[in-house]
Amino acid sequence: MCGIVGIYDSASSLHSPENLLRRMLARIQYRGPDESGIYINNHVALGSVRLSIIDIQSGQQPLSSSDGKYWIVFNGEIFNYIELKADLKRLGYFFRTESDTEVLLNAYLEYGSDCLNRFNGQFVFAIWNNEKKELFIARDRVGIRPLFYTQTQNTFVFGSEIKTLFEHPDVKPEIDPVSMSQIFTFWSTITPRTVFKRIFELPPGHFMKISQRQTVIQSFWSLNFPVDKEAYFKGSIDDAAAELEKLLADAVRIRLRADVQVAAYLSGGLDSSATTALIKKVAPETLQTFSIGFEDGEFDETPYQQEVSKYLGTRHTAFTCTSQDIGNYFPQVVWHSETPILRTAPVPMFCLSKKVRENNIKVVITGEGADEMLAGYDIFKEGIIREFWSCQPNSKYRPLLLQKLYPYLAQFQGKNKSTLKFFFGYQLQDTASPFYSHILRWRNTSSIQNFFSEDMKSNLNGYDQYDEVRKMLPHGFDQYDRLNKSQWLESIIFMSSYLLSSQGDRVAMANSVEGRYPFLDYRVMEFAAKLPPNFKMHGLNEKFILKRMMNGRLPESVLKRPKQAYRAPISSSFLSSPAREYVMDLLSEHDINQTGMFSYDALQKLLKKISTGELVTEMENMALAGIISTQLIYHQYVLKDNFRPSIPQLINCRIIHEQNPVYF
Repeated sequence: MCGIVGIYDSASSLHSPENLLRRMLARIQYRGPDESGIYINNHVALGSVRLSIIDIQSGQQPLSSSDGKYWIVFNGEIFNYIELKADLKRLGYFFRTESDTEVLLNAYLEYGSDCLNRFNGQFVFAIWNNEKKELFIARDRVGIRPLFYTQTQNTFVFGSEIKTLFEHPDVKPEIDPVSMSQIFTFWSTITPRTVFKRIFELPPGHFMKISQRQTVIQSFWSLNFPVDKEAYFKGSIDDAAAELEKLLADAVRIRLRADVQVAAYLSGGLDSSATTALIKKVAPETLQTFSIGFEDGEFDETPYQQEVSKYLGTRHTAFTCTSQDIGNYFPQVVWHSETPILRTAPVPMFCLSKKVRENNIKVVITGEGADEMLAGYDIFKEGIIREFWSCQPNSKYRPLLLQKLYPYLAQFQGKNKSTLKFFFGYQLQDTASPFYSHILRWRNTSSIQNFFSEDMKSNLNGYDQYDEVRKMLPHGFDQYDRLNKSQWLESIIFMSSYLLSSQGDRVAMANSVEGRYPFLDYRVMEFAAKLPPNFKMHGLNEKFILKRMMNGRLPESVLKRPKQAYRAPISSSFLSSPAREYVMDLLSEHDINQTGMFSYDALQKLLKKISTGELVTEMENMALAGIISTQLIYHQYVLKDNFRPSIPQLINCRIIHEQNPVYF
């Protein structure tokens, strides 16, 4: 696992790029603290910081082809590199290292962009063609690893994180109001947007070619669901469970490939418990597992974690995250996320990866992706219930089904039918909408925009935040089953841009830890997409096929417990000491007016409500987190003040100039 950066000047020679690349790499040294390297010629400069996991001794980057015509920097893992290497050897290729980086480069030399369809992995890489003077950049299918870029006159600049781009003197941070509207609706921007103007993200499953003539961006993979019943899996549920286990077991097997110890996250839920059980099956030796608990019982799953660990016989490390921890670490998490976040849930994941690293672990396997691909979220049930209710919109009893989905939300308790109908009845009968499953979440989240300042609102006058989502919808989307539509929306918008980013790569790599996700093996995803919907959501029984697959192999308490949403405390984390001091500074009238994005009066009403002990809704909690994180982004990236970490000294950096190349 690594971090990569680069600059390319299509019109003239680069002038003294070494210091710039050193600064860019130093900003993300935590992504690769073991070593670093830079390659420079007249038109391009490539850099890498490396977290050594495979071929620790000889896998240094940047890496050249044997003839020196191609150079690569690579962030990620190609899990099937052993099989690919064997194929390439039969085609006449020879290898100087044992790294997957060299396999990737030679696969590109042999297959061109089609190599991407042969990779099973999580990756971003850049390959420089010294003959064509062309740069090729690609990102994995679902966006597990990040890549950002911008253009300044004739210079193309890219990096694993946005903060690297701002080291370039011509790249200035400026908050984009349209992106803010998207974040305060969808929880993230819509790719390729970021919260900053003129800074873009390479979409998942895409590659780009940059040359003097043009820049081309093209898709090489997309998540597709059947448009008719004939395309669904034809066997029984037991046949499907057997096939799913076969695919998942192999996904786990190849994700255990590493020259360092591999551990696992164990949340106590079905997904991480299933991956842990599969690891034990594939590699029976003692597995080290890690989990996080909360002092507040509303959020804590510690008893389930302990039960699964004992059941599977893992060597378990558990720790508790307090509200104080969340408040203290929140500025760091925002710095690494590089975007406003509406929840505090990424902070415990940051703390968890910190604990993992303190135990000298670099790699963890975890269960992300199961909820999206096998229909585990309550939002999928919510869509089913709302559609059922829409058939009899005046029913007194059908909306009560929704109450059972969210026992942790106090405002829905007490069987208050009018509250349920008001909250969940929005566009109830608009079942033809492509966004039917998500429109309620998006509408409720967008209500937080009431906290925007008048200037922000005027900048957004007439903007329809759903337009860019409509443009993304795949061909045949209107023929998808209702569940498949909601799975597509959740996977493409929420999973890639939020779950795998702010709550995934960014908080793990902040502590130099690589996460690996068997459920996001493309073979598993493509198989799950073809399953009949009732294999995934059986009535209102979520992840039905996974429960069938794991029956008798996990504690009954884990298999039968209802899905518990992963959440963390919000208002209590910010408005008690010691976080309260910096929070009150960020929310002061001076600070709010300085950034100009929020209404101070509206914010004061919210703070007063919280301080008096009134019931605070989930949306109000999210508003508080969103405002604080946005203020932090402004301080860290625009004002560049004391909320911004100092740039560290880059260590162990090799410099390779084309005029005197050294081939590795």
